[in-house]
Amino acid sequence: MTKSIFVPCRPSFDLGQIVATPGALAATTDEQRRHYLGRHSIGDWGRVCGEDWQTNDDAVLNGFRILSAYPIDPKKPCKGFGENTLWIITEADRSVTTFLLPDEY
Repeated sequence: MTKSIFVPCRPSFDLGQIVATPGALAATTDEQRRHYLGRHSIGDWGRVCGEDWQTNDDAVLNGFRILSAYPIDPKKPCKGFGENTLWIITEADRSVTTFLLPDEY
């Protein structure tokens, strides 16, 4: 038998005001956005390449912009850009975190 245990984690950085574009709101559910924001806030950058993963890790320490990428539909392929991708961007000054689709950037 398997049990799930929820372990709350403290965010690794300030998120600032949390906003979403119309496209991101239409493409995702509140539950998805909460789930992915939780992952983003603890340093799970989703579907970014290794170089971007390291850039994000460095950005947390040095105060630069952070970009995470997650699949809108987890059952479909997600390259981290293009179709089926939700981005979360936290600005360098940590004033705002935005949910958006890549074509809204």
